[in-house]
Order: sequence, then structure tokens, then C-alpha cells
Amino acid sequence: MLQENNDKRSSAGDLSKQSLYSACEGYLSLLKLHFLRVTSSDLAEAAQIAAQADYLHLFVDIMIDWQIVDDFLRTWATEVELVNIQPQVPNVHRYMVTWITAWLFVGMGKGQILVSKEVRCMLLQTWLQPFYEDFGWIRRACKGLDRRLIENGLNNTILTLPLAMQQDILLAWFVRFLNSGDDCPNIQHGFKVWWRRTFWRQNGETSRPPQLRISASCENSS
Repeated sequence: MLQENNDKRSSAGDLSKQSLYSACEGYLSLLKLHFLRVTSSDLAEAAQIAAQADYLHLFVDIMIDWQIVDDFLRTWATEVELVNIQPQVPNVHRYMVTWITAWLFVGMGKGQILVSKEVRCMLLQTWLQPFYEDFGWIRRACKGLDRRLIENGLNNTILTLPLAMQQDILLAWFVRFLNSGDDCPNIQHGFKVWWRRTFWRQNGETSRPPQLRISASCENSS
């Protein structure tokens, strides 16, 4: 009897998981359709982008809580087509899509989402640039936003990658941060951790790295 009950719970869980994934796939397909229509100058479709993104965000939030979001994250990390279309859509209509990426960063940073290094790399390669470009809109438009939570999630995600990739991402971020200020996520912590790790590796971890200080003007913009 106990085994039978366990089997029923497992089947119900699998069904719920499959239902959530199926719903997300449907909303994702509609999202891409509305993106394409907006790029064809049909701005009447713009409101539907936010609506589909809202639905996706809701389901992603549920899947993160249930710790079953891994497969969706893999799918999201390969959405190169959507990312390529995104620059053709005004920020005001697309930032809610990028907000989904931000929430995935939070989940990975808090250890709620456990995926392979390859998937984390793919997610950043696909979505980091759009995330940077829309961060200012997310910061201003998302009520109750805890930007520190997002920045910590991004920090922690980057710091789990190989050092060479950390270097590429963080040096590019540094240049962007100097030029963009508050409209760029502040991941100074990740930059400083990477700096120390790199210095210690180059010096055989026998000496203390020099104190790294990013200019005061940048620090004041965080």
C-alpha cells in the first residue's frame, strides 16, 4: 500500500512537471510570435509580449520553488532566435522578457537551480548582453525590485565558471560599468573575487593581492 501511494505521488509529480513545461513551451512560442509581429511594425502586438512574459515568469517562479526548472533553463539558454530578434523591439516592450533571465540568475545564485557548468555558460553567452541592455528598464519599472538580489545572483553564477570565462565576462562588465553607471548591474564583488583568485594563481598563492579599488564615482552610482 505504501509503495502504491508513493507511485501515485511520483506520477502526480511527473504530471505536474510535464504540465508546467508544456505551458511554458506554449507561452514561449507565443512570445516569439509576438516579437516577430512587433518587428514587422505591428505595435498592437506589443502588449502581448508583456502578457506572455508575465505568464512565463509566473511558471518559472513556481518551477524554481519546486526545484524542477532545470529543463526550462536549458531551453531558455538556447533561445538564440529570441535574443537575435530582441534588439528590434523597444526596451519598454521587451524588458519583462529579460526579467525572466534575471530571476534565473537569482535562482542559480541562491543554489535553488543546479545545472551543469556548460548550461550556465550557455545561459550567460546567450542572455547576458540583453540583460545588460535592459537592466536599467528592469531597475526602474519592476516594482519591489531587489537589485542586490539580482546582482548577487549574477555574481555567484559568474564565479562558478572557469577562470578564463570569468575574466572575459568581468573585464567586459568593468568597461560597461564605467560607462553606464546605475543602468549597469553592480557586480564589483564578483570582479574583486576574480581579481584575487587570478592574482593568487599567478603568484603561487604565496602573497596577498594588491588592494583593488574601483573608482569612487562608480561606487557612488551603485
